[in-house]
Amino acid sequence: VQLQASGGGLVQAGDSLRLSCVASGRTVTDFALGWFRQAPGKEREFVASILWSGGQTAYSDSVKGRFTVSRDRAKKTLYLQMNSLKPEDTAIYYCAGRHRTETDFRSWGQGTQVTVSS
Repeated sequence: VQLQASGGGLVQAGDSLRLSCVASGRTVTDFALGWFRQAPGKEREFVASILWSGGQTAYSDSVKGRFTVSRDRAKKTLYLQMNSLKPEDTAIYYCAGRHRTETDFRSWGQGTQVTVSS
């Protein structure tokens, strides 16, 4: 599956932003799609994920209650609604996919930069 993320930008602390990730290629019915981020000088970290078929979601503790992951099956698009953004949310955000039977995300899109100013 090919993934293409978009929607990043420069916002102020407290603002909201929505990222999108369009999936193409093979069907994503049996996939989990997720968001990861990498801040300068830090390792890439998990943000959120969703099972495409059943809609079950998972979040990191750092974004729980502020971010919402969702998908539009018809548009084959993954979203990440980010509210109450903080400067520490500044990072390059990546969308990724894994088969539901696997644990590792093997399909990665290009990143989109999110910068939150204080």
